[in-house]
Amino acid sequence: MHLYSGPLSLFAAKARIALEEKGLAHELTQVEWSLKNRYEPHHPEVAHLNPKGEVPVLVDGDVVVYDSTLICEYLEERNPTPALFPTDHATRARCRQQEAAADEVWFPHIWTLIEARVYPGGDPESAAAKAACSALASYWTQFDQELGKADYYCGDFSVADIGSFIFTNAAASFGAPLPESCERMRAWRDRVAARPAVEKITNDLNTAALAAISA
Repeated sequence: MHLYSGPLSLFAAKARIALEEKGLAHELTQVEWSLKNRYEPHHPEVAHLNPKGEVPVLVDGDVVVYDSTLICEYLEERNPTPALFPTDHATRARCRQQEAAADEVWFPHIWTLIEARVYPGGDPESAAAKAACSALASYWTQFDQELGKADYYCGDFSVADIGSFIFTNAAASFGAPLPESCERMRAWRDRVAARPAVEKITNDLNTAALAAISA
């Protein structure tokens, strides 16, 4: 297996954690990225494999899968154990819905913060950035309530935890940390962060971020 990733791609980080959690041997290609040019020009192989020209892209023999959600589902079907999706249909739907919420509902606000507080020309104190922080705080409160007394979002560790952790961890770096009142979510975050696969990929993201800042 071969994964095309990006050094700071949160979506690629999801795929990388899934691969590590399942213990699947794979080659890793980190495509070039910079604050000035972002991912331009696109990596030629990524542009060839994915019509959107984006990472992550997984190549498994003749099989090519792009999009972090589809990659996680492919890995689950290819190597069912250890499981990253619940087996019960209702709980699996809950898992998928939370992963989708992290991707499609949370991430746009995180992207607003990235544009405002990372890339040149952004305004860290813009109305849009403040609104993004406010929206994320409300999502954190909702997630905290939905966790209840469970160690993980769906009881056992799953892709819902992977995506949710990656985005909450990034959001904290951009000015939207978990509120002190979200005690269950803060304990969940620490629990997920301590998993070896998550710790490894998080350290890679942090190293890449420091390198980008100092470049």
